[in-house]
Amino acid sequence: MKATYDLLVIGGGSAGFAAARTAVANGLTVLEAEGGEEVGGLCILRGCMPSKALLASANRYGALKHIGEFGIHVTGVGFSSEAIRQRKERLIGEFAAHRRKELESGFFDFVRGRVSFTGQREAIVDLLDGGRRVVNFRCAVIATGSLQGWPGIAGLRQNGVLTSDDLLRTAEVPASVVVLGGGAVALEAAHYYNSMGAKVTLVQRSGRILRKLDADVALVLEKGMAERGIRIITGTKLLGIERDGEVWVVRYEKEGQVSEVSGYALFNGLGRVPNTAGLELGKAGVEKGTNGAIIVRPTQQSSVPHIFAAGDVCGPYEVVHMAIQQGEVAARNATRICRGEGEALEEMNYRLKMFAVFTEPQLAVAGYLESEVKNQGIPYISAKYDFAEHGKSLIEGEVVGFVKLLAHGESGEILGGAVVGPLASELIHEVVVAMRYGATVKEFAQIPHYHPTLSEIWTYPAEELAERVGKAAK
Repeated sequence: MKATYDLLVIGGGSAGFAAARTAVANGLTVLEAEGGEEVGGLCILRGCMPSKALLASANRYGALKHIGEFGIHVTGVGFSSEAIRQRKERLIGEFAAHRRKELESGFFDFVRGRVSFTGQREAIVDLLDGGRRVVNFRCAVIATGSLQGWPGIAGLRQNGVLTSDDLLRTAEVPASVVVLGGGAVALEAAHYYNSMGAKVTLVQRSGRILRKLDADVALVLEKGMAERGIRIITGTKLLGIERDGEVWVVRYEKEGQVSEVSGYALFNGLGRVPNTAGLELGKAGVEKGTNGAIIVRPTQQSSVPHIFAAGDVCGPYEVVHMAIQQGEVAARNATRICRGEGEALEEMNYRLKMFAVFTEPQLAVAGYLESEVKNQGIPYISAKYDFAEHGKSLIEGEVVGFVKLLAHGESGEILGGAVVGPLASELIHEVVVAMRYGATVKEFAQIPHYHPTLSEIWTYPAEELAERVGKAAK
């Protein structure tokens, strides 16, 4: 069976669906193919949504450890891993059903099958229920996401090593667990296990957790998690992993000394890799980088101008809202190519990029990091304000962390912000909205904030920076 489409979309997750929806709205004929066993994409099935469902339970249970501070005594409290799992499955089932309904709505053609390129304008779809389709396309968007990474560490890839997929399937809580990694997945897994009562040791290869973020932000989170009972070991070289009966033993080297840690469970949080296996990218001429990701231009074009990529398969930011934007940009540019329009193609703008970690305390950043403005030589000023000095934070008993604002040293325009502390993932959006409309710190400081609220903490660094604009920028 052979068919021709304006756009072939490979992958039914957030980036792929955004590309298909946008292309159809622009009048293109679209075929979207999803080759996974389930429909929904990483975020819905094994990422953002199921992990946050588990953390919602963990946060409530973990809060009981500190409830005495508020004059409340609780006895006889426990939890059921199975009930937590069932709640998560019910919610994810609803989210996935909604995405399936969208994909199967009939606005574009949708098939369940694995795609492989046979050339720059042709691909084969091997249908999951049998059969094969040959597809000719004018443009394509690759949005196949990512897979669990397995670095070459001796003993890591063996039966019983947990990944985020395993945690999300079972929600079981071992007596002790060793978590490998220092990124968002590893940190949220450590937070879940710790909140539910497990003894947690986190081993990170870099000198600190969240190595790509500013040190002041990452180290406060590291300290906050340590104060909640998580042992964090950084700056290591992982030497090997062994199974000693029911216990996992991790050997590592730190500052020239070999040591080991052990636990009844071992969690691999060492990152994910782009999912390009089976696509036969070479037959289409699509190039990959050293990390395996598809190389794209700011227009989301690959090395083949009419083949685009979006989401985790290309990066550079593996977060859903960016994947959606990339898919939309790719689709709009594909429309221009299909129509033969001569105008310049649209480029991604990462000025409003965001990142959040749903631990306790939470962490969130938006816009430029301080290290980025330094490296680019942008004149800037910065100011912080600690939650420990903020009235509503004291009332809530959430005093770890701070907020930080960055502003252009001459114009005062807000360049970025960071939060480590309560509800950081929500508070960061004040900065994003301000940046979206090009606000200065003076304008930001003039926005009324209700008292007492957590969000009014932003007014303090904004007021300080408003007075410093134009004076001795860094």
